[in-house]
Amino acid sequence: MEVNLSKEFELHKKWIDTIGEEGEMLNLDGVDLRGVDLSNKLVEQAYLIECNFDELKLENIDFHTSLLCSSTFKNAYLNNCDFYKSDLRYADFSNCIIKKSRFSKSDCWEVGFKNAVLIDCKLNIALFYLTDFSNAKLEDVDISLSTFEETLLKGVTLKNIKGVGEAHIKSINIGTQEKPIILLGEEARKWLIMRINQD
Repeated sequence: MEVNLSKEFELHKKWIDTIGEEGEMLNLDGVDLRGVDLSNKLVEQAYLIECNFDELKLENIDFHTSLLCSSTFKNAYLNNCDFYKSDLRYADFSNCIIKKSRFSKSDCWEVGFKNAVLIDCKLNIALFYLTDFSNAKLEDVDISLSTFEETLLKGVTLKNIKGVGEAHIKSINIGTQEKPIILLGEEARKWLIMRINQD
């Protein structure tokens, strides 16, 4: 797998280095990347649609401004990864451990963070529409200026969350997708604050 993709990674690096004058943007669709060592690969500004990153250990990987729609990171370990301005719609981070990573300005439309642990992460200025944080643990996380709409938070653990006052909280779902319990606006914000103080 890695041998087959080495040329694509080389071309993408050239494309980044020459600001698109030479090389070719990395464009992978439905590729299983579990056998690929990404530690020294350039994957920023790439198209990585429906790719499989499950169970990988990803450290210091820069995905900023990448298209990662429907890609899966289930049971992966992410440390110091950058998803700044990335399109993560329908991606799945279920059961992940995510530390010191940035999701600022990313589109997290229907992203799954079910049972995930997020520690010291930047989730600010992001869109969390129908994002699933069910039974997730968020600690030392910044959500300032992010938009929450129908965000699933059943069973979530919140500790030392920054920016709740500045977040755009339209609605949250403290039930399930099948049996939603929707809280709107200030009622939703109060629930979050109470949950933070409780945990």
